[in-house]
Amino acid sequence: MENLWNGLVRAVELIITFDPEVMQIAGRSLMISVSSTVIASVICIPVACIIHFNEFRGKRFIVVGIIQTLYSVPTVAVGLFVFVFISRVGPFGGLGILFTPTAIVVGQVLLITPILLGLTISALSGMDKAIPDTARSLGASGFQMALLVLKEARFAVMAAVILGFGRAISEVGISLMVGGNIRGFTRVLTTAISLETSKGDIELSMALGIILIFLALVANIIMNRIWQR
Repeated sequence: MENLWNGLVRAVELIITFDPEVMQIAGRSLMISVSSTVIASVICIPVACIIHFNEFRGKRFIVVGIIQTLYSVPTVAVGLFVFVFISRVGPFGGLGILFTPTAIVVGQVLLITPILLGLTISALSGMDKAIPDTARSLGASGFQMALLVLKEARFAVMAAVILGFGRAISEVGISLMVGGNIRGFTRVLTTAISLETSKGDIELSMALGIILIFLALVANIIMNRIWQR
């Protein structure tokens, strides 16, 4: 118990003194996760609108059978998939992005895409049917109608984005497999916690853990505020 208390005290000291290594790891983790979330949002929100506002054969299977099933896909499975494609013998090996922050971003985008797609479609489906009907009756184009419904569902869509960010920043499998946990380059909060714990540096791993929990807490507070609105 004494070792745990000493570790907690040291962790707080590392945070309040803005230890360079701790801040560097936290900043890199935040940058990668935010980048992944922004890219995934730019891709998924328009695709979700296309799926929602168009009727086609197999639509329910795509939404329920594929997208929702991928909500809980293991991060190591995504990491393995990305690794195979961007390794030297893979089809995209020529890009030379293996063991770089870019590789982690690619993996995290693939990881959170099903979440953003599925929850955005659910948000759009939850809107009052009178909204698109009224827009059509007033002569709005399909694009204008989609923008109107998306605007009405913006809080639920933002909650989906925040959930995607939380999934991205807390994953460890992808960062290890395609990032390599390289110090000063691809080491992020989750991989650093795993490494420092295995080395016995409890103080540093606890400091990183506190920062990770704090970031997750901030994301959840924002999400709850959105849901309240």
